[in-house]
Amino acid sequence: MHQLLRSGHGGYTIDIESVKKKYEERLLRLPNVIGIGIGELRGKQVIKVFVTQKLPVSGLKPNKIIPKILDEYEIDVEEIGTVIAQNNKKFEE
Repeated sequence: MHQLLRSGHGGYTIDIESVKKKYEERLLRLPNVIGIGIGELRGKQVIKVFVTQKLPVSGLKPNKIIPKILDEYEIDVEEIGTVIAQNNKKFEE
C-alpha cells in the first residue's frame, strides 16, 4: 500500500520508500544494477541506483536505460564496482 503525502503544491505525492519498492525489481533487471537505496542529493531525497560500472547511454537500448526520475523522485546513479561478500571469522564469534 502506498502512503500519500501532501505536497507543497496542494496535491499529494507517494512517499519515496513506496516508489523505491514499486520500481526496485524492474531496476534490478537493468545492466550492471546491483542495488537500490534512498539517499540525499542537493538537500532532496533521491532514489539511489548502485551499478558496477556506468555505461554510456548511447550504447544501451532505450528499455535498458536507468530513468532520470521515477514518480517525482530524482534518480542518482552511483558506480560502486563489483561487490564481493567476505567471510570474516571475527564476526562469527
